[in-house]
Amino acid sequence: MASSRPLISIRGVSRTFRAERGDVVALSNLSLDIHEGEFVTVVGPSGCGKSTLLNIIVGLLEVSSGEKRFRGEILRGINKEIGYVTQQDNLFPWRTVLGNVMFGLEMRAIGTSAERREKARALLDHVGLNGFHHHYRHELSGGMRQRVNIARTLVYDPKVILLDEPFGPLDAQTRLQLQDTLLKLWQERAGITIVFITHDLIEAIALADRVIVMTARPGRIREIVPVSLPRPRDIYTIHTDPAFRAIYDKVWAYLAEEMKHKSE
Repeated sequence: MASSRPLISIRGVSRTFRAERGDVVALSNLSLDIHEGEFVTVVGPSGCGKSTLLNIIVGLLEVSSGEKRFRGEILRGINKEIGYVTQQDNLFPWRTVLGNVMFGLEMRAIGTSAERREKARALLDHVGLNGFHHHYRHELSGGMRQRVNIARTLVYDPKVILLDEPFGPLDAQTRLQLQDTLLKLWQERAGITIVFITHDLIEAIALADRVIVMTARPGRIREIVPVSLPRPRDIYTIHTDPAFRAIYDKVWAYLAEEMKHKSE
């Protein structure tokens, strides 16, 4: 359950990229609050600045104008309380599954070697990778790699996790399995905040407390749609609920209008 305090506050943020053929305005006067413990999904037309927004939140990009606050403080540079999961797993091919998950703990000097190993093992087992601790990246399916990627991010207990279309390239069955895994991990870790980009509206609604609909570029917030469906949710059947369909139709109407504007 989200608290009433904004964890991340974005006010009037714009981001312009300089290019030889002319400046590209990715985000324009965007404002958004994200609360502690909330699961937020972000949808919008391709190129509307969704990934730029995540990169600003984590600190990989600075704003061109406006401000970003975390726990009320203006931050610049990388925010080490935020974990980032991308569509590409970026696992180290020379490390085992266990070694990849331990890496974040090693870099932060968290615990002893034995404690790091035990924590990584427990989390890998929890995401369904018992028996794969000593496998390497090339020995894993795409879904397994993303399970490792999620475990590698969760293992050091970040306060916020950003996910940029993490299940995009996976088949439908694997996507459902990973959606279910992610929801359970989030529910078990009270207070973790998730911001999740997707092009899949069913995925966006099934996971979220709120769906953020962005405009065509330059990206702004078109609409914020609450998802009042009760939790815990059955990811495999939730789309059959008439209330789900009503939310889907509302989100799709906003998104379709923005896609039309993009094509004009």
